[in-house]
Amino acid sequence: MLILLPLWAQEPQAPPPGPPAGAKGAPHVPKNLQLLKPEEIMGTMRAFRTALGVECTFCHVQGDFASDEKHNKLVARKMIELVRSINPKFPDGKEHVSCYTCHRGAQEPLMAPPAAQ
Repeated sequence: MLILLPLWAQEPQAPPPGPPAGAKGAPHVPKNLQLLKPEEIMGTMRAFRTALGVECTFCHVQGDFASDEKHNKLVARKMIELVRSINPKFPDGKEHVSCYTCHRGAQEPLMAPPAAQ
């Protein structure tokens, strides 16, 4: 008993320090970025959702956003390249073309005007 008494009298060891109160864990690091910078991802994804009227899983595999398994994700990359090739040709430096220019909230852009009523 005399041997154990000094062990019980010691202060308990504090747990290792964690992130400050209210702080989130380590920031998510996107994988498989080919055209976008990390700081462009969320704005671009919101623009895609609005322009095409779709949810994330239209292009992304649920739970694996880095996967290139879905064809729509590959098409989206081609469309980013297309928009990036068109906009610099305007002398005013403004963005004139976006996904919404053609899609207008539809997954497939109209290829002809709607029939007259």
